[in-house]
Amino acid sequence: MIGAEQIQATMARYVELVDAGDIDGILALYAEDATVEDPVGQAPLQGIDAIERFYRQGLGAMKVSATRTGPVRATANGCGAMPFRVDMEWGGQPCSLHVIDVMEFDGTGRIRSMKAYWSEVNIGPRA
Repeated sequence: MIGAEQIQATMARYVELVDAGDIDGILALYAEDATVEDPVGQAPLQGIDAIERFYRQGLGAMKVSATRTGPVRATANGCGAMPFRVDMEWGGQPCSLHVIDVMEFDGTGRIRSMKAYWSEVNIGPRA
């Protein structure tokens, strides 16, 4: 089982990679059969190919920066959650999206599932 410290490090690394726009680095964190639900309520994406399309069409199509806004919370059974902020342009206006990602990890330390909790009410003027 993956340890809580490894969960914290991987989730912190995820935000660093989003901030850098490093899609290949982000994809390397995921298991081949992972799922992504971003935002929660959307149909989950299944598998690394679908996840790659999601990141390349979203993150790859715009300039964003990402910053953790609180510590990563990790469990002893392979799960973690963290708040962070994504600064971007939405509808042509600079804005900030406040999101909480919840991730589950497999035994090798790869992300098995990622759920992003946000909606338009979490988007506001850039801080």
